[in-house]
Formats: sequence, C-alpha cells, structure tokens
Amino acid sequence: MANLDQIVEEVSKLTALELSDLVKKIEEKFGVSAAMPVMAAGSAGGAGAEAAEEKSTFNVELKSAGAQKIAVIKVIREVLGLGLAEAKGVADAAPKIVKEGLDKTAAAELKAKLEAAGAVVELK
Repeated sequence: MANLDQIVEEVSKLTALELSDLVKKIEEKFGVSAAMPVMAAGSAGGAGAEAAEEKSTFNVELKSAGAQKIAVIKVIREVLGLGLAEAKGVADAAPKIVKEGLDKTAAAELKAKLEAAGAVVELK
C-alpha cells in the first residue's frame, strides 16, 4: 500500500501535459483505453433522452483557440493553473478537453470565459 501512496503522490505533481503523456504510455504498455465505455443504444428510444437530461458532469472541450489565441492561453493558464508553455500546448492541441468532470454551472462558466477570449468551445 505504501507503494501505491507513493505513486499517487508522484502523479499528483505532474502537469496536465505530463499526465496526458502518462495516460498514452499506460494505454500503449497495457493495451487498454482510458476512454469512457460507450453503452450500446437500447431498444427504448426514450431512455437515451432521459439519460441526457440527467447528465450531472460535463467536459469542456476547446475546439479552436480562434484568432485571439493569446487571450485564450491566458484564460487556460488562469483556470488550470498552468505555466505559459503548458497553457500554449493545450491551446495548440485543440480540439482538446480542457477540463473534465465539472458540474453544469462550472462548465458553463469556463465555456463563457473561453468564448469571451475568442475560443470555440463545446460542452460534452
């Protein structure tokens, strides 16, 4: 158990870009995917609509940094607490998930901040 605690401690020190690289390496090493499994569509069409309405967590995806890329990088730095190079990397990697697992209010606020800076953003 001490080894697991030590691993978690080391992972918590990584930047967002380093975490992304770590996930890719784990996926390659073990032949797995970190993507959320997609449930097969059921025969009841109404069930899918109900599930969409009940969604409680959202991912904010940066589709494009737009023409005001510097302003978007500033917002990314502020929101994610990243350094300049890391924030620029996120902006350059668009389309890219900026933040995952946000409630509806927080996701809408982040989307509004990024769009005000000139980015194209989508909630998923």
